[in-house]
Amino acid sequence: MKTSKLLGLLACSLALAGIARAADELKTITGEAMCAKCELKLQSTCQTVIQVKEGDKTVTYYLAANPAAKAFHGTVCEAPAPVTATGTVATVDGKQVLTVTSIEVKK
Repeated sequence: MKTSKLLGLLACSLALAGIARAADELKTITGEAMCAKCELKLQSTCQTVIQVKEGDKTVTYYLAANPAAKAFHGTVCEAPAPVTATGTVATVDGKQVLTVTSIEVKK
């Protein structure tokens, strides 16, 4: 009985570890970057978002506040720009949050 409980706990731990690793995978997205406050009027503070067409719907990725996102925000606060960004994605409070490692304006 104790052995089966231990094996069950071990299986759960391995499954959770797999989920955590999947969340840390890098993802590259291409879309329109803009300010969530100034352009979209979604919130009261400036924050870069990237809107991406995925099938028939538009998905909005909010950039997490890190040095790369903060340095880039001035580029799109006044006017949207097409971008390609790479980072890790997590769902936070029902929103897709991208922690960018790189972001650049498409030419």
